[in-house]
Amino acid sequence: MAERYDVVVVGAGAGGMTAALVAAAEGLKVLVLEKTDFVGGTTAISGGMVWAPMAAAGDDTAEAAAAYLDATVPTESGRDLRAAFLTKAPEAIAYLDSNSEVKLRPVPLYPDYYPEAPGSTMRGRVLEPERFDARALGDGFKLLRSPLPEFMLFGGMMVARPDLPHFRNVYRSATSFLRVARLTAAYLLQRLKHHRGTDLVLGNALAGRLLKSLRDRGVPIRIGAAIDGLETRDGRIIGVRVAGELIEADRAVILSTGGFSHDGERRAELLPEQATVTAVTEGATGDGLRLGETAGGTVHAGDIEAAFWTPVSWFTNAEGRQVKFPHTVTDRGKPGLIAVNRQGRRFTNEAVSYHEFVRAQLRADNVGHAVPAHLICDKNFLWKYGLGAVKPMTGNRKPYLDAGYLIEAPTLAGLATKLGLDPAALLETVERFNADARAGEDREFGRGSNAYQRHFGDPAVSPNPCLAPIETGPFYSVAVWPADLGTASGLNTDTRARVLDAGGAPIPGLYACGNDMASIMRGAYPGPGITLGPALTFGYLAAMDAAASP
Repeated sequence: MAERYDVVVVGAGAGGMTAALVAAAEGLKVLVLEKTDFVGGTTAISGGMVWAPMAAAGDDTAEAAAAYLDATVPTESGRDLRAAFLTKAPEAIAYLDSNSEVKLRPVPLYPDYYPEAPGSTMRGRVLEPERFDARALGDGFKLLRSPLPEFMLFGGMMVARPDLPHFRNVYRSATSFLRVARLTAAYLLQRLKHHRGTDLVLGNALAGRLLKSLRDRGVPIRIGAAIDGLETRDGRIIGVRVAGELIEADRAVILSTGGFSHDGERRAELLPEQATVTAVTEGATGDGLRLGETAGGTVHAGDIEAAFWTPVSWFTNAEGRQVKFPHTVTDRGKPGLIAVNRQGRRFTNEAVSYHEFVRAQLRADNVGHAVPAHLICDKNFLWKYGLGAVKPMTGNRKPYLDAGYLIEAPTLAGLATKLGLDPAALLETVERFNADARAGEDREFGRGSNAYQRHFGDPAVSPNPCLAPIETGPFYSVAVWPADLGTASGLNTDTRARVLDAGGAPIPGLYACGNDMASIMRGAYPGPGITLGPALTFGYLAAMDAAASP
């Protein structure tokens, strides 16, 4: 006899694990299938922020949030889904808080990405997971996907956002020194028994909390379980096939396999040809979209972009591992760095959101000239803030130089030559930027002119926290390419996360969430966590609808 469950969830990222958790909490028998060897998906290596208006403490209103989305997602397509998200996100977050180990707290200050837009806020829409002690997972800790090594210290120590300033000031502040000493001592004790630090933060904490909740409820998770196909009976999805065997799902199959970032054929169809790099984990090969299409579902091609963007630098390290570093908020907005195209000219405001930075790289007047773009700084910047995978206060830069990742020259003209740029053009660009930096006003692109940009500058630098001269050699550069953080095109669904056929009717028994569901933002990126917020919300809605179905 075939195995039989109420709900089968395909994919163990945030959306899939949320759906499985909620279904189990509602009393259903649930199975999670994950084709990779680890649980957590891209969530586990992410910043873990959750954009959920009205779910965080503050004076936010539904009207203001709706106005902001109307201004930043300029399409009627998906409006019903966005309305459902605004209504149901607080309910989903409250449900998780009451029924699981998933604990999210408001981020005290985090501006929306377009602070000039109507309805924008400085706070009250962003949540982050509370710290999680991975020892609570027992032997399940080894199932949890590790963060990117470049975002950890000492080979396995995660650092929370509030602690980053302490690490930067470790030699300048007694308070910071003591804080870093306590964190490092705790980490060393953790490594005596575990393969990495057990004090989890960011997206790894969220994935860890979801995994703990599933284990507490006895939900089985099978890793290395690739789906052969869906099983249909009388027009209804009634299960999946794995290694030729049928696993029945009496109420629902929920697709949450992470989108199509590693699906070369669909990338060629939907993404710009210059976007050849992805920052997404290896399991996102488009399985969910293909499965949905075989059942009669349709893929929304996206009204703005088919992906969410970030600039990424990459190299192959001495161990042969390909290192990819997403340049989200750690360096581009800090004072004393510029980005130039292959003509040696600045082409955008470096402090805009990572999505907007790549959009600038891909503009028609930049294609071929800003791919790759070159981030340029001096030795003072590199020591204080780091550059990509080169962490702040890195004394030994030889591995990065030998790999060709970090380019160094004693003069700007020498750096330009190494990069294949016109030395005169780069010198002119830097001279103009330095003059503006000293005056505190970027006359070319307005860097540091809004709250979002200033938030990621350096408050100790005045009059503009995003501007400082580039003047002390040697000088350094890292190249960045357009890369996706996840795909926005996915299966068309209704407000209950049911997959729709070509006529707009729900396919009985089939749901999608996460990046397998067409993004409610339709490729726009209004704020931090606009993928995770909908993933949790529609994972919750899919499970609740399945629980209510006969």
